[in-house]
This record gives sequence, structure tokens and C-alpha cells, in this order.
Amino acid sequence: MSAHKAIIEWQRESATFEYAEYNRNHHWHFDSITIEASSAPGYLGDAELVDPEEAFVASLSSCHMLTFLALASKKGFVVDSYKDKATGVLSKNEEGKLCMTHVTLRPQVVFSGERMPDEAAIARINELAHRECFIANSVKTKISIEAPAT
Repeated sequence: MSAHKAIIEWQRESATFEYAEYNRNHHWHFDSITIEASSAPGYLGDAELVDPEEAFVASLSSCHMLTFLALASKKGFVVDSYKDKATGVLSKNEEGKLCMTHVTLRPQVVFSGERMPDEAAIARINELAHRECFIANSVKTKISIEAPAT
């Protein structure tokens, strides 16, 4: 078991605390870095900053990637690059509550070396990475993987 920490810090910058007036910008502190964040633009946030919905998608994508890389390495494949154009859908669930209902991962992986995986091997690694990703195992969101054919 391991513990993971984040410090989230917000300070009012508006004269009033009316819903349409107060600032949404805040900071996420992790170890030695700070990330400027805000709410999504649809919730009066700053579109230039990362929002919790984007961070949720990034967290799932990052965990999948790191698990994929570990599995590929253990199987003797060499990965040169990995890029994922992941998307998330915010909509109402069965109870009528807004939530991230679906995240689609689109990993594009470039391999090199003498041992190259075929499409079936890549699909198996993606499937296992999804099953082993502890962030994916922590959420109810439907997660799809659309890996392009090689």
C-alpha cells in the first residue's frame, strides 16, 4: 500500500462570492511542482488552464500508458514512443448525476528492435494494461481503447 498526496489551494479574488463572480482558478501542488487549474469553461473556468475533467482523462491515460510500457518491456518489446489522444464524456448517469461516463483511449505506439509485436500482441497488451491499471480499477467510468491497426 502507498499513500499519494496533493494539496489543492484556492483563494477568493472577487469582491463578492456570487456564483457568477467568484474565481475558479486554483493550484494543485504535487511534490515539487505546482499546476494552475480551473473549472471547465462551461462552469465559468479559464479555458487556458487544466480542469478536473481533463485531469481525470489524463490520469486514466497516463496509468494505462505506464502499465502498457511495463508490460511491453517485460514481454521483450522495445517502445520508442507512445501518444494517446484520449477523450472523456461528461454526461448524466443512470441516477441523473453528471459524471465522466465514458473515456476513450487512443494509444498510438511506435515499436523498434528485432522483436516486433503483431496486432494481436498489441491488443493483448492493451487489454492487460486496462485490467491492471489501478486508476481504471478505481472508477466506474466506461473505458474504451481504440488502438489503431499497425
